[in-house]
Amino acid sequence: MIKKIFAAASLAAAIVATPASADPDPKDWDAVVAAARGQSVYFNAWGGSPNINAYIEWAADELDTRYGIDLVHVKLDDTANAVASVVAEKAAGRDQGGTIDLIWINGENFAAMKKQSLLFSPGWAEELPNWRFVDFETQSTIRTDFTVPVEGLESPWGMAKLVFFHDEANTPADTVPQSADELLQWARENPGRFSYPQPPDFIGSSFVKQVLSEKVADRSVLLDPVDEASFDDDTAPVFEYLDELHPLMWRQGRAYPQNYPAMKQLLADNEVDIIFAFNPAEASSAIANGELPDTVRSFTFPGGTLANTHFVSIPYNSSAKEAALVTADFLISPEAQARKQDPSVWGDPTVLALDKLDAEDRARFDALDLGIATLAPDELGPALDEPHPSWMDRLEDEWRRRYGVAN
Repeated sequence: MIKKIFAAASLAAAIVATPASADPDPKDWDAVVAAARGQSVYFNAWGGSPNINAYIEWAADELDTRYGIDLVHVKLDDTANAVASVVAEKAAGRDQGGTIDLIWINGENFAAMKKQSLLFSPGWAEELPNWRFVDFETQSTIRTDFTVPVEGLESPWGMAKLVFFHDEANTPADTVPQSADELLQWARENPGRFSYPQPPDFIGSSFVKQVLSEKVADRSVLLDPVDEASFDDDTAPVFEYLDELHPLMWRQGRAYPQNYPAMKQLLADNEVDIIFAFNPAEASSAIANGELPDTVRSFTFPGGTLANTHFVSIPYNSSAKEAALVTADFLISPEAQARKQDPSVWGDPTVLALDKLDAEDRARFDALDLGIATLAPDELGPALDEPHPSWMDRLEDEWRRRYGVAN
């Protein structure tokens, strides 16, 4: 989708963004905070989860009380729509006073914006006061987003890892699959009890990438841009796998859940037995919020599942850069990160290194009950690197070509 957006606005590539002379300097934080007061931040972020929306509302209240910032959540169903808006503004020469001030982003959308110089100046994220708490030493995905160097162009917000869920009342723990191949065998034995969202939904595309990561002959090719000369050979095992899986899925693969919340509802309604999400605490969070029964448990594949970091970024032409900087900094504060990791609030894993925190802030995390369905860190299994962003775009195109639009 991203490449089509840029093709439609190809003239934009010739326009060089010229930052305003008064662009804020995060090193002069007092001046940034002073200028941020009274500004409105239009935060473009996925709006499909009530608990995430509620967390953003809490953050908005805190930013208003502490800094006099009005945070407006612009709810998206696809981050690419926000990227398209910035592309259109750049094409129109609107290099200042843009309509988007902050975007929840990662992966192909970040790579696309970076390539087209649509982001606020490099390095700002690592100049934020709360950056000193970030676990960039041990979490490689904080400085590399889907193989693309971050270079301080986006600020980390949360960690993600692909984790599967099952209801022990229907699917005993000793029967859950341990790999993509075992999942296919499980589907043969339990037809109609598994599904995944239809790409280009992010969770659905992530499932396809997980299969690719397990089935590709040489995983190292995924770290580079797609090579069209070898694409068909590289992905043949994936589509052979999906060709067999689809007739075994919920509704024989003729329909797909729209997104993760819809897939979660299928598990709650006992229409499927295994689902997945990109959050190790998601099952516990759903149990805490009454969305899933307390017999749901998590599992991963011992050979590894995909892992990444999600971020917030500031468009180059934001009209409220100071307030966007303050917002990004608040979102990585120990208080905000601890609240976000609480399964009863969101359950999103922190980007902070707990050993960098003082006793009071460390206590916020130590006091969290991560829930009965959250795997301990040593139970999550290895982290598989995300493929280069071009793989998601190309896989989605090929998926649509082969399977069309079912819903």
